[in-house]
Amino acid sequence: MSLTTMHYYSNCLRREVTFQAIIPLDHPAEHGKTQHYATEPLKALYLLNGYSGSCNDWLTYSSIRDLAQQNRLAVFMPSGENHFYVDDEAKGEMFGEFIGEELIAFTRAMFPISNKREDTFIGGLSMGGYGAVRNGLKYSHNFSKVIAMSSAFITYKIANAKPGYSDGIASYSYFDRVFGNLNELEGSDKDLEALVRAIQENKKQMPELYLSCGDEDFLLDVNIKFHNYLKQQNIKHVYEQSPGVHDWNFWREYIVKGIKWALAD
Repeated sequence: MSLTTMHYYSNCLRREVTFQAIIPLDHPAEHGKTQHYATEPLKALYLLNGYSGSCNDWLTYSSIRDLAQQNRLAVFMPSGENHFYVDDEAKGEMFGEFIGEELIAFTRAMFPISNKREDTFIGGLSMGGYGAVRNGLKYSHNFSKVIAMSSAFITYKIANAKPGYSDGIASYSYFDRVFGNLNELEGSDKDLEALVRAIQENKKQMPELYLSCGDEDFLLDVNIKFHNYLKQQNIKHVYEQSPGVHDWNFWREYIVKGIKWALAD
């Protein structure tokens, strides 16, 4: 298995970026036997970190290396930089396009991974859970399945928010900077329900969704709200809720379940 820290110039972000890559090409050989290497293109998971995290989080706090090896799954981990993986048109930093298009193209050119939609997944936790769903929907031609854990579906709360608003983690000015005019958030490509409607109206392929959240998670209400919306729209998805809070104990458990779900026939 190769664990690689990659640096390259991103046209979408207009600067050099760093991401982590796990490439399980080899199968550990028994003593005295020949090492075997994969010959078929690998399926790929693009795995996003949460708020205040980095591209190292999944390697540090989870068993993602073992999961990649066990499942012959390439895993790519970029940094979200507290930007919720959405485009910043004013600054010219297109985080959404970077995740949904550019990183896919770069990694397919660089590594022995499949170029098929059905072999390409996106996942994340908290801020990264929102980013996985948002970009999984917006770039549904690239992603067939989405794994979203304890997702920060905060657009339900910040849409039309007024100056002075704070959720205890970030302020109105932060949300206004990241998401743009909050009075125009509903119906935009940062509104998950609007993205679902756009796929339906344009008769595009809907990615399958796997959502999970803990019973004591402070984001439980918005996860239930999005789950209920998907049910109302008859959108195929899995929603799992179990004891847990917003921490790595929950995410370590559910990344195992999410990968198992994504790889099931």
